[in-house]
Amino acid sequence: MLASITVRYFAAAAAAAGLQEETVDLPAGASFDDLTRLLASRGPELERVLARCSFLHDGVAVRDRSQRPKSGAVVDVLPPFAGG
Repeated sequence: MLASITVRYFAAAAAAAGLQEETVDLPAGASFDDLTRLLASRGPELERVLARCSFLHDGVAVRDRSQRPKSGAVVDVLPPFAGG
């Protein structure tokens, strides 16, 4: 069974991914680490940006990347932001 999630990219992550949003199907039991590896495999630019990004899972910060995103979730990919 697959977990279908919506991935939204912001700022440098969107530029590196070449899009702002996509639907990704993950195998059942896949973690945020697995999602990150899948996305990073799409190219070195995205891999570099993802190494510095934070993730939100339905609006909640992901602190443990072994956590599993639930099917239907929205995952926001947030690069570091400057300013304040």
